[in-house]
Amino acid sequence: MGRGDFGGVGKGKKRRSCTNFAMMLIEIAQEKIEFFRKNLLGWYRKNGRKFPWRKKGLSHYEYVIAEVLLQRTKAETVSKFYLAFMKNFPNWEALNNANIKDLEQFLQPVGLYRQRSKRLMSLAAEMVKRNGVLPEDRAELESIPFMGQYISNAVELIVFGRPQPLIDVNMARVLERFFRPRKKVDIRYDPYLQRLALMTVNGEKSKEINWAILDFAALVCKVKVPDCNSCPVSSKCTYFSNAKSHQSSLHD
Repeated sequence: MGRGDFGGVGKGKKRRSCTNFAMMLIEIAQEKIEFFRKNLLGWYRKNGRKFPWRKKGLSHYEYVIAEVLLQRTKAETVSKFYLAFMKNFPNWEALNNANIKDLEQFLQPVGLYRQRSKRLMSLAAEMVKRNGVLPEDRAELESIPFMGQYISNAVELIVFGRPQPLIDVNMARVLERFFRPRKKVDIRYDPYLQRLALMTVNGEKSKEINWAILDFAALVCKVKVPDCNSCPVSSKCTYFSNAKSHQSSLHD
């Protein structure tokens, strides 16, 4: 948690705030995280989606490009052209040498294709300079064009095997509904949500629980109409409990 998170607060209040924050997370971990993780992994084994970028044995390039394409884009949309993209741009060198118009044509289905094309080529140029080697240092990793928090987390998780959350608006929605809402608008800077997400995916099956949450968000815990009746964690879900209480009050 950065020092700026409690800017302008006195030392005593700051210490109390940090202590309260830590205690809140400990309480959550003891009561709900293991239940959530166990049940989501069980659900995922039966209902998880299959995508080409989730297969074992892919190159670092294939993993990174998948995460770049998945930003702000549905996985089902990316899956329709991912293999064709890889066939035409099979490595960093091919992507770096690509014609920008050809790249834009492939990226049209995902939106913002001109902007994405330019940023992808900047990323490819940087990776060619690095001989295709991704740095293990987090600060250096985030300094590469097009990385940022989400893709850097994905690289650490999938390439280096370090537990990190693939936290986007979809994962945030599931975690906030089950546990409690975040305080800050931007999920990247909310210390509670960031810490909770890391605690949730921190374990031997870090990749699987990440994918489980993302698939669960797409198939069950949807934005407008979540399917709470088929939810395997509804018995301890804050959102579901509040919804039931609201329904009961309407019938009183």
